[in-house]
Amino acid sequence: MTVRTNVAGADNYVLQEAISAYADEAYTTAKKLSGTGIVGENPNIDTSTETYMGQVKWWKPLTPVINIASLTVADDGIPTTSAQDFLMYVKTVRTAGATKVNLSHVVTQDDGLAKFGRDFAETRAQDEHNAILAVLRGVAISEAINGAAVGSGGTGLGGQTFENDPTDMKYGFYVDLGANNKTVIAASSTVQGAARAEGFLQAFGKAFKDHEPEWAYLVASPETIASLRSANLVDQDRVQDGNIMFNTIFNGKFRLIQTRASQGLSTAELTKINSGAGVDITGTKTTFIVLPGSIAMKALAIDEPTEIEKKAAAYKGGGTTSIWHRWGYVLAPSGYDWAGSQQAFPSDAEYSYVVTAGTPGALTAATNVLTGVTGTFKRKSTSALSLGILPIFHG
Repeated sequence: MTVRTNVAGADNYVLQEAISAYADEAYTTAKKLSGTGIVGENPNIDTSTETYMGQVKWWKPLTPVINIASLTVADDGIPTTSAQDFLMYVKTVRTAGATKVNLSHVVTQDDGLAKFGRDFAETRAQDEHNAILAVLRGVAISEAINGAAVGSGGTGLGGQTFENDPTDMKYGFYVDLGANNKTVIAASSTVQGAARAEGFLQAFGKAFKDHEPEWAYLVASPETIASLRSANLVDQDRVQDGNIMFNTIFNGKFRLIQTRASQGLSTAELTKINSGAGVDITGTKTTFIVLPGSIAMKALAIDEPTEIEKKAAAYKGGGTTSIWHRWGYVLAPSGYDWAGSQQAFPSDAEYSYVVTAGTPGALTAATNVLTGVTGTFKRKSTSALSLGILPIFHG
């Protein structure tokens, strides 16, 4: 016989005549990005600033002026000047808590807070993963606006090519393979082996050109990973990165991060982006190539990271006990300025917002054509070759 209790605060327990030990169901949430090398540190991030914001400053590359000396012209030579730039980053704080009715233990023989305490690490890791994924999507939206709309101040010219100028903001830092082009194409008499996944190599080369790194992370869906396996492209040897063993393709060129978490843009978001005056994005799915350390993450110092509250009078004197965990961090994608709200801690949704005339909001709520609209992560690097998050749009 089983009976579900009607004790307030313990009505989620099922009691048995023969009491056995409780077992924990395994978590089957999406594989985490927070434990991979795409997250790094930036020593210039200072979390002790007094507001929601902070700044990172750097010297911009020189554009030297080369003068031709003359023995006959007495005009002064033109000096080379230098300049600094800065970007903003934003802090966020998250909380999670649970409450138990103290006397429920008499009925359930279980501490109602034990499960919450044991699994807090999973709770925090999942939150960090969700935030990192939201940052990736936010960067993708920002760059899509640059190429497919007018976010760069003029008509967008599409994504990266082998020939475009990396300093031209009218090109978005993404590669659109098209709606009819998969990342891994079917084998044929003329297309075999690594050529079947040429899209990844093409995208990598178009984005980074002669600054192409030796290797990168490939954040892909199970569908894409299955295509790579069926094409026999996954390397036999794996690569150890910290405490994680990665499958790779192309002799270690890409370390595979498989996650079913939604990476792409929705149909409504793509429709809104393509309402701009730039070159439309036709690929409907998204895979990310990410360089190591492309998202700087730094934990905040929280004065009361864990707090326990007891209320003795609750439940007619039976009492309640509550426990709350608090944590926070800065997430700053390399080369991007935070253009969102500076008056509140951002949610995951706000990492993927756009900004219209200084007001942040959802992309789908922005005006059509996206005139004057930018992403909340606005590109600040002089050259796209300094960036590390490359969205690939494909079929």
